[in-house]
Amino acid sequence: MSCRALLLLSLACAHVNAALDGSRYMWFTQPGRWPTLEEGMPIGNGRIGATIYGGGAEVVGINENSIWTGPFQDRTPLNATEIEPVVRELLLNGNITEGNVLTMAQMIPINNSPRAYSYFGNVNLDFGHPDVDMSNYVRWLDTKEGIAGVSYSINGVNYTREYVASYPQGVLVARFKASRRGALNINATMTRIKDIKSLSANVAKGNNTLTLIGTSGQSESEDPIEWTGEARFKSDTGMFNVSGSSLLIHNATTLEMYFDVETNFRYSSRDAREKEMRKKINNAYTLGYDAVRAAAVADTKSLLDRVTLDLGTSPNRWASLPTDQRISIARNTSADVQLTVLVFNFGRHLLVASSRNTDNVTSLPANLQGIWNNSTSAPWGGKYTININIEMNYWPAGPTNLIETQEPLFDLMAFADVRGQSLAKRMYGCPGTVFHHNLDLWGDPAPTDNYTASTMWPMGAAWLAWHMMDHYRFTGDTTFLREVAYPFFVKVAAFYECYTFPYQGYQVTGPSLSPENNFYVPADETVAGAAQSVDVAPAMDNQLMTEVFRSLLDAASILGINGTAVQTAKAFLPLIQPPLIGSLGQILEWRKEYKEKAIGQKHLSPLWALMPGRQFSPLLNSTLGTAAEVLLDRRVSHGSGTTGWSRTWLINQYARVFRGDDAWEQLTQWFAVYPTPYNLYNTNEGPVGPYQFQIDGNFGFVSGVTEMLLQSHAGITHLLPALPSALPKGSVTGLVARGNFIVDIQWEAGKLVHANITSRAGGELQLRCMNGSSVAINGQGYTGPVRTKVGETYVVTPV
Repeated sequence: MSCRALLLLSLACAHVNAALDGSRYMWFTQPGRWPTLEEGMPIGNGRIGATIYGGGAEVVGINENSIWTGPFQDRTPLNATEIEPVVRELLLNGNITEGNVLTMAQMIPINNSPRAYSYFGNVNLDFGHPDVDMSNYVRWLDTKEGIAGVSYSINGVNYTREYVASYPQGVLVARFKASRRGALNINATMTRIKDIKSLSANVAKGNNTLTLIGTSGQSESEDPIEWTGEARFKSDTGMFNVSGSSLLIHNATTLEMYFDVETNFRYSSRDAREKEMRKKINNAYTLGYDAVRAAAVADTKSLLDRVTLDLGTSPNRWASLPTDQRISIARNTSADVQLTVLVFNFGRHLLVASSRNTDNVTSLPANLQGIWNNSTSAPWGGKYTININIEMNYWPAGPTNLIETQEPLFDLMAFADVRGQSLAKRMYGCPGTVFHHNLDLWGDPAPTDNYTASTMWPMGAAWLAWHMMDHYRFTGDTTFLREVAYPFFVKVAAFYECYTFPYQGYQVTGPSLSPENNFYVPADETVAGAAQSVDVAPAMDNQLMTEVFRSLLDAASILGINGTAVQTAKAFLPLIQPPLIGSLGQILEWRKEYKEKAIGQKHLSPLWALMPGRQFSPLLNSTLGTAAEVLLDRRVSHGSGTTGWSRTWLINQYARVFRGDDAWEQLTQWFAVYPTPYNLYNTNEGPVGPYQFQIDGNFGFVSGVTEMLLQSHAGITHLLPALPSALPKGSVTGLVARGNFIVDIQWEAGKLVHANITSRAGGELQLRCMNGSSVAINGQGYTGPVRTKVGETYVVTPV
């Protein structure tokens, strides 16, 4: 039997018509190699993640998003308040190197590292099937339903496995089946590299379990993070026995597994967390696998089915090939347009799987690896890195109709705000709140690492505030704006009103930097020629402050607020230094036209106001838009895009200046280097590995494709703003424009055929098509903004 035929056989009947849809299914004809995370299939319910490798001795990697390396640490620098004015004086007097040295010596914590993301451990399921003996092997991930599976044959018996992460039930479930009665024999246990407090197997009627209790490794007196995870098994014909810490299942035809893990991050006592864990497992066990699966699929599809993307048919039947073969082809061409759709769908699956609101307890957002990690300390600590990475995670949330996935980010911000208020006072002597460039699950906002080009950057809360205002622009939720966003804007603004100082007629930041670039100290300053990063008034800081204060004033206007905070913000906004343009016609990165150490720096920090911001939009300011293009082209011509996430940021940037072919070229370059051939994870290395997964590039890819088709950040619903010539025909349904408009678009021969725009808020619709092409709305020529009615659809056609 061929792999394609077996794939059809292994999927449920409901999948058959779509089983070989190369835009939906990721599939392979060999197992992934554990423990290489980048070869596993990721599923998740927003809190718990699982990585499935599909070998004969299966290792299911398990994550729970609050399992980190330890309790909160107070890392407030001891001398920062006294040293800050000294550093400023040094920088302003041209003693740049001395100012940098003093900053790093006295203004960052002795303990440079916040907590790191960790993992639960593994559920090991040894089927006794050597990989070399498997025939007709296939493993797959359905990016529309969030389910993963495995199928293969040994000695005439077909074995199947299916894995489901259930958001409604809060558990992971799995079902293993054999086509011959009694042919399943499994040795099941749990493993972890270290810090297991106990591991036990238990056999009892209706309660055949494996239970692991783990810890982050500190002593009991230091309040470590602790967790309990349990897998409960059920079989029709199987017999259960215990051997040490293993559960032995013999002669089963079908075996089901129900798993949950809970931690003391959300439930303070062991009794409380284990009560919650068993409650979830018992509920799922009572419902049964089919019911849990059906509810999980319905929930996932209710989110992922909101958007459907069609970019046409790939040539040469490439879309029918296993995914690793398609990636091999894509290293040299991006003509497999269905693969682009698959990566788009995979990214949306990852967002839903790694970021959901857990309602009655604190939610946590997707970190640098979403929720998937197989190490006691993830690469880069798996932190919430807020000088681009975590924000990029949420770029697709609003435009691709997954806005609720952004809510856990606001939970973390609320947690961090309490810490940030303390840090603002103790480190800077200021009111309000401040975050630097990383947070951990405790919301630790202090400077992180001892890295000159990133550590001293007190702008993280300003960037995150942008997400709150954007959340309102997509939803129109005035309750959120009043109760969550506006109070945060006031605190962020209060900090900058205090922290900034006068310089050349403006209120500027400093010591600060432009993530993560360095400049060469000029000849008339010291030490001439040295590469430094800390200075005053970096361009990105001014861009971020501008949007914070505009957000505060916009929110106040919407809410009818006119208090002291509003008046102070009105007075402060004109004091923010406007963007500067250099001798090449480019946006300047710093207060002076310093020579950059890395002209092709992967961080596009001085272009924040182009993407994700709006100040440099060509539709709002053509002069700044042109200067942004000059800097963007200069970055790219000197090698920017050296990581997967950076490359996808470039897709977005070129889309924002309406250069669709250049955006598509950046997408082509991403395919050439950064996706793994095994599960499409974005990486930071070249195509030969070893791979290091970083999820922001997957989300940046989704955003980049979306920005080619629809933009709305400038207050205008812009249809096909950057359509590349590589996509002459296609359609998309269910995208969202700010103002809460649902947008469906169809195009042929590189031109709009029609668009349907449905108003969900009844606001004003301002419209633009492609490069300003004339259009009609409901048959009448469009001449200006249209006041819409809630629930009505407006048909846009070319004139």
